[in-house]
Amino acid sequence: MKQKYIFVTGGVMSGIGKGVTTASILLILQSKGYKATAMKIDPYVNVDAGTMNPVEHGEIFVTDDGGECDQDIGNYERFSEKSLNKNNYLTTGKVYQSVINKERNLEYKGKCVEVVPHIPNETIARIKKAGKEADADFVLIEIGGTVGEYQNLLFLEAARMMHLKNPKDVLFVLVSYLPIPSTIGEMKTKPTQNANRILNEAGIQPDIIVGRSSHPIDETRKEKISTFCNIEPDDVISAPDLESIYEIPLLLDKEKTGEKILKKLELKKKKKDLSEWKNFITQMKNLKKKVRIAIVGKYFETGDFVLTDSYLSVIEAIKHASWNLNHKEEIVWLSAEKYEKDEKAVKELKQYDGIIIPGGFGTRGVEGKINVIKYCRKNNIPFLGLCLGMQLAVIEFARNVCKIKDASSSEFEKNCTHPIIDVMPDQKSILKRKSYGGTMRLGSYKCNIKPKTTSFKAYKRKEIDERHRHRFEVNNEYREDLEKKGLIISGVNPDHNLIEIVEIKKHPFFVGVQFHPEYKSRPLSPHPLFSEFIKKSIQR
Repeated sequence: MKQKYIFVTGGVMSGIGKGVTTASILLILQSKGYKATAMKIDPYVNVDAGTMNPVEHGEIFVTDDGGECDQDIGNYERFSEKSLNKNNYLTTGKVYQSVINKERNLEYKGKCVEVVPHIPNETIARIKKAGKEADADFVLIEIGGTVGEYQNLLFLEAARMMHLKNPKDVLFVLVSYLPIPSTIGEMKTKPTQNANRILNEAGIQPDIIVGRSSHPIDETRKEKISTFCNIEPDDVISAPDLESIYEIPLLLDKEKTGEKILKKLELKKKKKDLSEWKNFITQMKNLKKKVRIAIVGKYFETGDFVLTDSYLSVIEAIKHASWNLNHKEEIVWLSAEKYEKDEKAVKELKQYDGIIIPGGFGTRGVEGKINVIKYCRKNNIPFLGLCLGMQLAVIEFARNVCKIKDASSSEFEKNCTHPIIDVMPDQKSILKRKSYGGTMRLGSYKCNIKPKTTSFKAYKRKEIDERHRHRFEVNNEYREDLEKKGLIISGVNPDHNLIEIVEIKKHPFFVGVQFHPEYKSRPLSPHPLFSEFIKKSIQR
């Protein structure tokens, strides 16, 4: 069949669920028997998401081929159970960089290179490339931001141009917000009408409007949106708030969203369904027992608010593992700085079933995290250290077990006496010339696992591959000293002899990994390391 394209845009405000709507439609189309892929277009001038602050932007998600992407790519992978690549993520910066490079290489053959049509044309070429690479019947394209912003206008222009040339192969979905002001007590459609009108000004008429709100949309509002937004009432999809994002595909499927899309694009449903997903949701909604997991970090405090998007994949991985083990997760956020200022405060950690220290950069909160790790190690509290969490576990072990009192990382102290954690040799020249973007150790790398270890028990195989995002490694010069005192090096990269996993003996679960296992966890197939960690936390 000819490739079909579905553009998902947002109206009224950001954060209303364009990403999970896109991911849900992706899953629904797969459940109808079609091959589908999704891509995110961000209006930032950044070439990728790697240089963005996680508090402002949310988690940086990493693909197998080393793409540093927006967190929505993670949702696409989790819902579809398929791995994407760096070409599924596009930014203003990446498009302009490509066009400028082509101009410098005379690829435009002396033409005057202009914002229109060359920027939209480059965008279209990349959309088609992503679809071709995935051998997809459908390509879903989520356009970041909201309609009416100057930043995403060129991407809307690309969508308009694609529709103009192939109107039967392109479909538009507007995800908009219908507020219910507390002082009025009535659902208002005017913001959505305005968003639709602004989209019309860009030359685009939505085929389907997904109405997000705290309550279901009634028939009166559907009729009103139909009248003023030039679509059938049946094409207004009610998407009220739900307990879990994983329920959204079933909600959209109940509203026959998949059937409507196929009908508009003149396609037939194939024999397949969402039964496996339905079983998963049924299990998730009937959990009685709880497991309490504390995440000790620094990327979730902003003024008076707690933002958890910085660790989105970690949260989802905890959920997947907990639900699969018939437990409801209870996640508590703990500030690392608290344990820096008050070392005795770590005693409160006894109330939690397990502790996770996720990845991060910089020195803030580091000593607090080390105090937490020490307490977990000495008090048999299940502990999982991810990336920086693993590095700090090694530093803590070096200081308090190997008695190397000034053990540290060259990330924290440039001239530290004992750099237990040191910058990778090939990174030194990169940092010297201040080439930060896209230059870390990124993407999937192999790891050989030592038999009869906690990690081997979890993975049940000798060779794995996991995704990385870091510049610093455990310093092999200290490896012998660490092992002599009882640190188990249970995972090693075979190509560069780099330490990937560390453990300690006689502990329910104490594992640190240099990689990010959370990126590969899926609702229907939880990550084995998280599953083993949650299992031990439940036993505690």
